[in-house]
Amino acid sequence: MSENPNTPSAYQFAKERYAALGVDTETAMQRLAAIPISLHCWQGDDVGGFEAGESELGSGLAVTGNYPGKARTADELRQDLEKVYSLLPGTHRLNLHAIYGEFGGRKVDRDEIEVEHYSGWIDWAKSKGLGLDFNPSFFAHPKAADGFTLSSADEGIRDFWLEHGKRTRKIADAMGAALGSPCVNNVWIPDGYKDLPADRLAPRKRLDGVLDELFAEKHDHCLDAVECKLFGIGSESYVVGSHEFYMGYAIRNNTLLCLDAGHFHPTESIADKISSVMLSVPEILLHVSRGVRWDSDHVIVLDDLLFDIARELVRGDFLDRTHIGLDFFDASINRVAAWTIGTRAMIKALLVALLEPTDTLRKLEAAGDFTGRLAMIEDLKTMPFGAVWDEYCARQDVAGAHVWLDEVRNYESEVLSTRS
Repeated sequence: MSENPNTPSAYQFAKERYAALGVDTETAMQRLAAIPISLHCWQGDDVGGFEAGESELGSGLAVTGNYPGKARTADELRQDLEKVYSLLPGTHRLNLHAIYGEFGGRKVDRDEIEVEHYSGWIDWAKSKGLGLDFNPSFFAHPKAADGFTLSSADEGIRDFWLEHGKRTRKIADAMGAALGSPCVNNVWIPDGYKDLPADRLAPRKRLDGVLDELFAEKHDHCLDAVECKLFGIGSESYVVGSHEFYMGYAIRNNTLLCLDAGHFHPTESIADKISSVMLSVPEILLHVSRGVRWDSDHVIVLDDLLFDIARELVRGDFLDRTHIGLDFFDASINRVAAWTIGTRAMIKALLVALLEPTDTLRKLEAAGDFTGRLAMIEDLKTMPFGAVWDEYCARQDVAGAHVWLDEVRNYESEVLSTRS
């Protein structure tokens, strides 16, 4: 049976449905195209990095699975990333950890890294029109073996990691300058105790002073962020860099605060924290992950928690003050697919939020019409956002539903399967 030319397309139908609510789907897609997501390099090789020699991950970090085809070199990682970016609508970024420098097979310790070790990444990002973000790597190193880095009681250990942090800020600044886009440099440390400490204050006083030294030099193209955590494996009873510690530090020192979706109690949502934080800090960094009963960094999916994060960013008009990064790593499934599934889920959640009649909901709430507010929120759940998503992907010349997975399967057969 041929299609009736007078029958409206799925997108046209959706456009009219949303217009009836006062929502312009064209505007929503335009806004969505301007929101970059910073993909995390460590999904591609299970947080391994490219330093010379073998090192155990540790520091509360663990990767599950051994799916074949992981990236073994920077070139392979970039190749995989290019495949992922080809499956994503919009223009995005890459979040790079310090252990992913290109060291030419030589031993370069963390306190010796230079801009030159990341020049390949900078040149690649420039050629692809991508921005870069960066992170010092305070883990998987002999000097982090006892679980303490910047807050260590050992002055030599503190100084080593302080130098590492200073060098990453200079590298981030060079990245931002070269690419014409500020580079977010995010500080997360694993420091803490497995069992009950006798002195919770001393490590935090040391960390506070070291951070002041770390951030003392000003950089024009580097945005500093600090990342909190509730607990970790090996630091179940006490984490030095708690939410309260870093919240206070960020407010006092005008840094970005990083909120990681997996770093709080399983019943907490970072969506509820965003508006509170935004009253006191200039900008925030999000690490969007999915914790299942703990900070397990599962691939994010289109669930209520993700919807809540996206809606809060739109409802609060926080998009221009938020840097959205991803932080999950799953080696039990195809890594390229994991990246694609998670990033597309984040973009879809933002689209759903942009398709919401926020002004109408606010007016209902302000008028005390909580019945109308709840009714509209429920009705929005069955609105045809999928048709708008398909249209958005088509306009961006990106594979739509189901088709993208065929491309990943072919890539696995032609590329990933050749890696031993």
